[in-house]
Amino acid sequence: MITNFPLLSLIIWLPIIGGVAVLVNGDDNPWARPLSLLVSLLTLVLSIGLYTGFDNTTYQMQFVEHASWITSFNINYHLGIDGFSTPLIILTAFSTVIVVVAGWQVIEQRVSQYMAAFLIMSGLMIAVFAALDAILFYVFFEAMLIPLFLVIGIWGGPNRVYATIKFFLYTLFGSVFLLLALLYLHHVAGSFSILDYHDVALSMEEQFWLFLAFLIAFAVKVPMWPVHTWLPDAHVEAPTGGSVILAAITLKIGGYGLIRFALPITPDASLALDWLVIGLSLTAVVYIGFVALVQTDMKKLIAYSSIAHMGFVTLGLFIVFRIFANSATGSGAVLAVEGAMVQMISHGFIAAAMFLCVGVLYDRMHTREISAYGGVANTMPTFAGFAVFFAMANAGLPGTSGFVGEFMVILAAFQANFWFAFLAATTLILGAAYSLWMVKRVIFGEVANENVAKLEDINRREFWMLASLAIIILAIGLWPAPLTEVMHASVEHLLTQVSQSKI
Repeated sequence: MITNFPLLSLIIWLPIIGGVAVLVNGDDNPWARPLSLLVSLLTLVLSIGLYTGFDNTTYQMQFVEHASWITSFNINYHLGIDGFSTPLIILTAFSTVIVVVAGWQVIEQRVSQYMAAFLIMSGLMIAVFAALDAILFYVFFEAMLIPLFLVIGIWGGPNRVYATIKFFLYTLFGSVFLLLALLYLHHVAGSFSILDYHDVALSMEEQFWLFLAFLIAFAVKVPMWPVHTWLPDAHVEAPTGGSVILAAITLKIGGYGLIRFALPITPDASLALDWLVIGLSLTAVVYIGFVALVQTDMKKLIAYSSIAHMGFVTLGLFIVFRIFANSATGSGAVLAVEGAMVQMISHGFIAAAMFLCVGVLYDRMHTREISAYGGVANTMPTFAGFAVFFAMANAGLPGTSGFVGEFMVILAAFQANFWFAFLAATTLILGAAYSLWMVKRVIFGEVANENVAKLEDINRREFWMLASLAIIILAIGLWPAPLTEVMHASVEHLLTQVSQSKI
C-alpha cells in the first residue's frame, strides 16, 4: 500500500471534476455518455484499491489525509476510512456505474447535466463516508443533496416539485439539529475532529440532547418511522437513476451517521433511549410491511419495502445494549452490528436492482401501476428471471444477500429479547407477501393486454446491468466473509466504546 498517495482524495475529486468536464458544451457534448462511464469506472477501480489495501486487523483509520483548511477555526481537510466506511464507498462507486449505464439510452434531454449530476453526487457521497472533520462532513452531507434535488426536480415525474420541496424540507430540518450538535461538541472539545468527539467526557444531560439531535438528523435520512413520508414521494417522482441512488446510498448515510456519531459519542444516552429506537425500528419492520402490501404503484411498494428493511439496520445497532445486559460476554452484539452493516450493503444492491427492473418496464410502457401489467414472463422471459430473483432476494431468500443481514440481526435479537426477534422475523413473512404478490400480478399469468403482448425482452446493456447486480447479491449471500472481515475490527472497537460510560 502506498501510504503517501492521496487515494481518498482522488476517489472523491475524480468524479466531481469529471462531472464538471462532462458539462463542457452542454447538450452539444458528444462525449457526455462515454466520458461519464469512463470516470465512474475509474472511480470504482480506485475504490476497490481501498479494499485490497485495507488492513483488516486494526480499527485505526487508514488512508488518512490531513491538511489545514480554515486555520482560524481549526477546520481541516481530514479524511480516513475504517471497516464501516470502506464497503459503503465501494457501494457508492459501483452504484454510480450502474446509474450511468441505466441512463445511457433512456435519458435523451440534458444528457450532460444528468450524467454530471450523478458523477458530482458520487464524489460528494464518498466524501461523507471518508470525512473525519465535523465541518467537512457537514459540508459534504449538505452538498450531496443539491444534485439529488436537481435530478428529481428536473428529470422527475409530474409531481416532482412537490416531492423535491418535501424532500428538501425534511432533510433541512434534520440538518439543523446536526449542525447545532457539532457546534456544541466543538465548544466542549475545542476541536472539529470527529475522532476527538469519541473521547470527550459528557454529562448525561449533554449526551441526552446531543443524542436526540443526532437521532433526528439521521432518522430522516434512514428514514425511520414516522419521518419516512418524504421517501415514497421522492422515489415515485425520481427518474430510475435517482431512485437507485436514493435507495442504495442516501439511506445508508443515516445508518452510517448513527454509527459514527450517536453510538460512540453518546453511549449513555443511547443506552437510556434504546427503547425508543428499538420501538421505532420494529414499527418500521411490521407496520410499514403491511403498508407495502396495499400499494398499487411498483415504485411506491419498493420504497416502503426499503423503509421496512432499513428498520433492521437501526434495530441491529441498538439491541446491543440489551445484549450486553443479558449476556456476560455480549458476543451477540458483534453479530447485531455486523448484521446491520451487511443489511445496509445488501439492501443497496437489492433495492437498486428492484428499481432498475421497474425502470425497464416503465421505459417500455410508461406506467408503474401494477394493474397495467400481467403475464410479462410470456414476452420478456429473461427479464422475468431477473425480476423474480431480485424479488426473492428482497424477501430474504437463503442464498441471497437479503437473507444474511436479516438473519444475523434476528439471531442477535434473540439474545436481547424474544419478542424483538419475533417481531423482526415477521419481515420474512411480510417481505415474501408483498414481493411475491407483486411478482405474481406483474410477471406471471396470461398476457394481460396488447401493451404487454408488444413488450420486447431486455437488450444487452440491460442484461449486463442486471446480471452484475445478481452476481453480487448471490456472492454476498453465499460467501459474506469478505464483507464481514473488513468491518470486524471496527465493530469490536465500536462496541468497546459503546460499553464504556462517559459519565
